[in-house]
Amino acid sequence: MDINFEYYKVFYYVAKYGNITKAAAALGSSQPNVTRVMKLLETQLNCRLFIRGARGVSLTNEGEQLFSHVEIAYRHLLNAQEELCRQDSLKCGTVEIGATETAIHLFLLNLLCDFKAEYPAVRIKIHNHSTPETVKYLVEGRLDFAVITPPYEMPKMVSCVKVLDYEEILAGGVQYRHLCREPFKLRDLARHSWIGLGRGSATYEHYKHFLIEHKVDKDPDMEVATSSLMLPLIEHNLGIGFVPERMARPLLEEGRLVQIPADIRIPQRSIQIASDKGRGRGIAAEMFYKYLKGNR
Repeated sequence: MDINFEYYKVFYYVAKYGNITKAAAALGSSQPNVTRVMKLLETQLNCRLFIRGARGVSLTNEGEQLFSHVEIAYRHLLNAQEELCRQDSLKCGTVEIGATETAIHLFLLNLLCDFKAEYPAVRIKIHNHSTPETVKYLVEGRLDFAVITPPYEMPKMVSCVKVLDYEEILAGGVQYRHLCREPFKLRDLARHSWIGLGRGSATYEHYKHFLIEHKVDKDPDMEVATSSLMLPLIEHNLGIGFVPERMARPLLEEGRLVQIPADIRIPQRSIQIASDKGRGRGIAAEMFYKYLKGNR
């Protein structure tokens, strides 16, 4: 089947605006011509893409599926055009990365400041998700690369480079100070409220396996979406939790948190840069990728 890219351009604008008249105006075309192109595309694909209504159009299930691919391709084309049209493409362009909350706080923030100071014209879009979600978006082609917190079983097409090791500690609010008198026995975790990242995150799976290895059957009593959200909950004595030591350090120094010594060594964790081995990156994305690797 021959691909008429003009059809997909028109499809993108109709889906984006949900209105044929607005799409025609954005394309500098006419409403009858846009309608004709959409009918031709539906005939070519042998499926219905839009449902016409009084206020505009909406995507069918097949239309949603097509748009999820067309949107990614269109964004890549715009990013490439933006880079190539600038006079100095080595110092501009758009980078789309995925990152976990921990990776942002422990690794990305300082480097982002330095990179933007050197390349202020480069636009950086950060998509904040859990490691499994971020890897999914990377494989789908929505990201140039990702900065993640394993452990997580990577698809074969994804390669990873470790950029940082970090320690996690067991922490609690000041009401848990009595647990600091002697090493905390992991089996006693069931007696206390445990705050942890929610199901579907790499951290949840990491500690689930860690506890099982030490014959402890315990799920978080309170699940949260991000590691930074854990700290205020722990500070308010709603439970104890495993948190990155560097993120907890300011609160520990201020006496708002206490570190609870454990009788078992808490495994060291890492931050890694993940990329799709089978897909290239734009000039700006490649430059930022190498910058991060060079500063690990």
